[in-house]
Amino acid sequence: MSANQPLTGHDRPGDPCTIVIFGASGDLTKRKLLPALYNLKVLKLLPENFAVIGVAVSESNDELYRTKITEDINEFATSGVDKPEWDDFVKRAYYISGDFNDAGTFTTLGSKIADVQKTHKLPGNVLFYLAVSPTFFAKVVDQLGKAGLTTETEDAWRRVIIEKPFGRDLQSARDLNAEITKSLHEKQIYRIDHYLGKETVQNIMVFRFGNSVFEPIWNRRYIEYVQITVAEELGVELRGGYYDQSGVLRDMVQNHILSVLSLIAMEPPTSITGDSVRNEKVKVLEAIRPMEPEEVIENTIRGQYGPGLIDGQNVPAYRTEPDVNPHSNTETFVAMKLKVENWRWAEVPFYIRSGKRLAARTTEVVIGFRRAPLLLFGKEVESEIPPNRLVLHIQPEEGITLDIHAKRPGPKIQISNIPLNFNYNEFGESSAATGYETLLYDCMVGETALFHRYDSVDASWRIVNPILDVWQALPARDFPNYASGTWGPKASDDLVVRDGHRWHHYPLATVK
Repeated sequence: MSANQPLTGHDRPGDPCTIVIFGASGDLTKRKLLPALYNLKVLKLLPENFAVIGVAVSESNDELYRTKITEDINEFATSGVDKPEWDDFVKRAYYISGDFNDAGTFTTLGSKIADVQKTHKLPGNVLFYLAVSPTFFAKVVDQLGKAGLTTETEDAWRRVIIEKPFGRDLQSARDLNAEITKSLHEKQIYRIDHYLGKETVQNIMVFRFGNSVFEPIWNRRYIEYVQITVAEELGVELRGGYYDQSGVLRDMVQNHILSVLSLIAMEPPTSITGDSVRNEKVKVLEAIRPMEPEEVIENTIRGQYGPGLIDGQNVPAYRTEPDVNPHSNTETFVAMKLKVENWRWAEVPFYIRSGKRLAARTTEVVIGFRRAPLLLFGKEVESEIPPNRLVLHIQPEEGITLDIHAKRPGPKIQISNIPLNFNYNEFGESSAATGYETLLYDCMVGETALFHRYDSVDASWRIVNPILDVWQALPARDFPNYASGTWGPKASDDLVVRDGHRWHHYPLATVK
């Protein structure tokens, strides 16, 4: 992808608008959102006419804020900062200090939006980004509604991007949705999942539906299993307070992993935009029957990391991390077997796992095809050759590996497994990105395919909630049960081995 090539299928800039970021002094804003907006500007996908208003509790003003974000962009930009581009960006940046519980903050915001729109000759379009603690989601939306800032007109949209997590269980998600829909219509709500902004994740649909060689075999007749792995080498770092109340099941499975699973398993949509995609994704989630308590015990594994070695360095156990309860029963690893009970996927197990302090940082999807009838080559050959596999590498390297079988040169029949590798870097120079560019741009043009509609949020919580209930009723007695730097507890391996499979650990070099 060249430096001036769009990040999405659209070839026009976003709609002229005012972008309001709540939580403007936080890490997400300085590390991801501002660099993403700057990247969009360089790519000519940010509208020429725009403004950014930061809102936070910290005391500041327009000039101090401009100085601060200039320091931040020089530290966190994904590539070199072009001074003329940034100078034009920063003069369009403004700031408001205020308490989110204070209605006066939102009255001031309304006046600021009006002033900025007049100064920059902007239409009434406003994008609100809630980069704040989940405890403020409902409050901020309620205050925006009471201040009249969520009201749309025929020629002006108002849209709200809400970060994860959307609730911490099924009931709290339903309560939150009930609160925010008092002030917003569903079409105004953009529930974000930054995983869906990654190139490989977006390419799943193109790969599946744009290649006639794969779509006919993308079903139970030819696919034996699917594995989805999201592994991190890092521990909880400075997020112990949040993570100890969350755990990996809420933090990763309910949103990111189930989103990827639904893209892998969904039926062909009528188009790759808007509700066509979201309709098919939610059908997949609704086809995953919530587990009964005995099924939770049989088909889910939880773990918590102990001390160990990462890159030759000693790292501490989870229970000794800052702000973590020394007797914590919060899981830092999860593995489970799910089944999508529909015509295409009946009896095909979907194995998913995610964890912290694992042996490598990698996110990948493995499609395991059924074994070909190799008896004509002899039983010894058949036993040595694994079935074909397709691997979609999502991070840290984005690419695709297809394992095929070929005969080695020579007079004897010797069959080898040959990985055919593709790396996205082979497209040429790629534009450095944070993963938020596509999502911010899509919100500015009203494209909803990569955002969660509420019915998919509800469906994903219905899958996860019974697991949370059983785990709460039966606290783990063996924590910590895996050493840092390993692939998790042995029970995770047993989960797939009992079905005649194994977890696949692809070295990152396979896509280089």
